[in-house]
Amino acid sequence: MNPLIFASFRSRIFPKLSAGSRRLISHSQPSRGYGKRLSPLLLVGGVALLSGTLFVSRSIVHLDAGITQSDVEFQADPATKIEFPTTLVIPSKSSLPKFSLVGLGVRTVSFLGVKVYSIALYADLNNPNLQISRSATFEEKIDHIARNTACVIRIIPTRSTSYSHLRDAFMRSLLGRMKLSHSRGTITQEEEETAQDPLRTLKSIFPGTPLAKHTPLDILITAPSKDSAHPRAVIVRDLGSVENDWIAREFILAYFEGDGLSPALKKSVQQGLEDFGN
Repeated sequence: MNPLIFASFRSRIFPKLSAGSRRLISHSQPSRGYGKRLSPLLLVGGVALLSGTLFVSRSIVHLDAGITQSDVEFQADPATKIEFPTTLVIPSKSSLPKFSLVGLGVRTVSFLGVKVYSIALYADLNNPNLQISRSATFEEKIDHIARNTACVIRIIPTRSTSYSHLRDAFMRSLLGRMKLSHSRGTITQEEEETAQDPLRTLKSIFPGTPLAKHTPLDILITAPSKDSAHPRAVIVRDLGSVENDWIAREFILAYFEGDGLSPALKKSVQQGLEDFGN
């Protein structure tokens, strides 16, 4: 496969913590918080983007090219005060979709409710392949989005953690989804077999190094390709990528099964999709 290199986001994409739930920042102001520039994101293979109409191949997509927006609005997680841009724009020489903030929330663990990280779901809601009734249920809407458009999951830890901790959580979640799919009869033998190597690769790309407090980790799930020979990619910033349609879809849906891995995220996304649809 041909390697693709995504250069770093501008530091202003990653805002500072604030007590307010929303604020407006001009890009002409000095960047605050999350000031460290992020290292390149390595992408592998010909990745289908923009509803499968654009293939990025043998090209370098510069994410820190000039940003055309004059202002960016942010929304804070009420539980942690960590802020997320309401629109995620990734400037590049190749056109990429504009990602809208669908919802956000805190992830807690243990009976003490320790806050581990804040998490947000972004999606390309302008994808013409998104054709669903406004009256559809939340489960139908989130499934439709997960299957038909590009998404970004952004995780910002509330305290220093490790990539291996996140890796283990991701793998438990995906293996749990596979077991659940077996019980429901919604996964074919071919899907299960073709997912095995990408699952092993996904597990292997996470290092044993720390992920610093308030450092964003982005996971990009590309849109489906019109060419079935090109599976969707799951791209983990700085670390690498895997290509598999089942993993791409289930990585998103795992956050919304039952009460959700983050009930706060599920509730927020549910509210964000109330008026979504035709």
